[in-house]
Amino acid sequence: MDNDQISPAEARVLSALAEKHALTPDAYPLTLNALIAACNQLTSREPVMQLSEAEVLAALDALLARKWIATRTPVGSRVSKYEHRLGYVWNLDGARLAVMTILMLRGAQTAAEIRARSGRIHAFADVEAVEAALLALADKYPPMVQKLERQPGAREARWMHLLCGDTPPAPSELGAAGTPALAERVQQLEARVEELQTRLALLESLLE
Repeated sequence: MDNDQISPAEARVLSALAEKHALTPDAYPLTLNALIAACNQLTSREPVMQLSEAEVLAALDALLARKWIATRTPVGSRVSKYEHRLGYVWNLDGARLAVMTILMLRGAQTAAEIRARSGRIHAFADVEAVEAALLALADKYPPMVQKLERQPGAREARWMHLLCGDTPPAPSELGAAGTPALAERVQQLEARVEELQTRLALLESLLE
């Protein structure tokens, strides 16, 4: 892994490609329009971004220079599509790549949160399996993740990725996530929105 840090926009592009590779293989690699939509999703993203086409293209150029992504023009297609090369570049298996993807998409999280949010990308048997992947990432040279100090009132410490630096993020101003019933409803809505976005991305790919 390169020692140089990447920008938040580059991290969002990388993680969006990795996520869609796992969730929507029929619509992968992604066109530029599909990638912009994935980066700017309103669900399963923290923070929510509004990256412009120019900002996504600049991030793509930087990642192409690192050889962390590649372009492909399928037979019969008139546009280039983008795919990540993280498994090869970082030498990560499915579990560790899933952890990095979720951390890049949603910021600092506990091992339990990572497990709950990564089920469609990688099914961890238990929280201990997530912690094992986190420890393996922390033991790499240079380390790819860092465990943060436990916040007052929190039961577990959070982990963050180090691709954009090692400054811990500010605590969320939104506070804790409501009741279990509300959290379940939010997860159901997020899953429904992702399903609709997947269908839209596939339709755009077919039209192009």
